[in-house]
Amino acid sequence: MIYDYYGFPKESYEIEYPAPGSPELANRIFNLLGRAGIEAKLDDQRGFDHGLFVPLKLMYPEANIPCVQLSLINSLQPEEHIRIGKALADLRKDNVLVIGSGFSFHNLKEFFVPSTKAARAMNESFEQWLIDTCSNSQLTEEQREQRLKNWASAPAARYCHPRAEHLLPLHVCYGIAGTAAKKALEFEIMGKMASAYIW
Repeated sequence: MIYDYYGFPKESYEIEYPAPGSPELANRIFNLLGRAGIEAKLDDQRGFDHGLFVPLKLMYPEANIPCVQLSLINSLQPEEHIRIGKALADLRKDNVLVIGSGFSFHNLKEFFVPSTKAARAMNESFEQWLIDTCSNSQLTEEQREQRLKNWASAPAARYCHPRAEHLLPLHVCYGIAGTAAKKALEFEIMGKMASAYIW
């Protein structure tokens, strides 16, 4: 387990999620990435971080499904993450569940200061842009991809995401699907609007 967060209650550092890995799937992913010219390496020693164990502990608390976790590219370039998704599109044929574990709002400081009308407006404007970008079937895929590549130009993008790491898993999912999301789910967490997408 990799508890890659700080400042949380003691219990959050005692979470266990003893799911099995899947060397076969890991090798398939590695080969698909290699075939697309994307450099990757396998690491059978790395533990599961919160991007995996938080959603899956809620979805599959028995930890009885084999799991493989992929890292982001440290450059955090959106086009590279869409490219990773495109390389992995063949996984859709294999009944593999792909979860882009992130958060559509990830400005942690803003969770702990009083909300203002201006802050709510910025949060809402980015969420509406993201929902439209991911689920508007009137957009061409070229338009959708360009919008995702240029996400930092969206309204209030850097207010909602000072860094991109919690948004980029969505780019991978879009790359795999290559189409508008079938469903956008809107919700509120700690006073901030957020969204999730199902392809």
